[in-house]
Amino acid sequence: MSIILNIDTAVQTSSICLAQDDQPISVKVNPSQKDSAAWLHVAIKEILNEHHFNFQQLDAIAVSEGPGSYTGLRVGMATAKGLCYVLNKPLIAINTLQMMASAVRGKHSDLLCPMIDARRMEVFTAVFDQELNFVLSPVNLILDENSFQDLLREKSILFFGNGAQKFAQVVKHPHALFAAIDVDASAMVELSHKKFLKAEFADLAYSQPFYGKDFHSSAKQSL
Repeated sequence: MSIILNIDTAVQTSSICLAQDDQPISVKVNPSQKDSAAWLHVAIKEILNEHHFNFQQLDAIAVSEGPGSYTGLRVGMATAKGLCYVLNKPLIAINTLQMMASAVRGKHSDLLCPMIDARRMEVFTAVFDQELNFVLSPVNLILDENSFQDLLREKSILFFGNGAQKFAQVVKHPHALFAAIDVDASAMVELSHKKFLKAEFADLAYSQPFYGKDFHSSAKQSL
């Protein structure tokens, strides 16, 4: 049995999820990401106390490593690393886009495409199959009507996340599907549990948030 604390501060909200093996025990969500630093430590103490756990009973700390909000990622990573250091527990890093895709597995589409809003027509994105394998690795993309056309010719794709609305305004392909999805740290549970079983732990000294790379337009990259 494993008890894992999952922390996400990368998306629009901040949230934590206490999990036993691959099952969530309890979730706390703060709608305002701006006060993540103040909220996070209080929420962690509360969720442990409410379910009669102490810090030493945690087997690992998992954190969404990005891409996402610059400040949010720094807060989440610093909190997770600090707890791991003090408690001598392993750190598990979860890609934020894969976490988002985990939240919509089983939806009626061939592929899953989470999008995190950047600015203008820019998004952080990736494409996954229904087994959460990468079809397109995480990329910072400038969207236009030609984005994802190669994939859309063969597969239906569900686009979601706070960046998907921008793409809905320009794409007209019948295989492009859209959904409004709320994502919190409970979507990390299955992913963090699998990494725990495989002992796929992040380096506590050198782990840092994944902020993304230079932006690419679809004119430069076949999608």
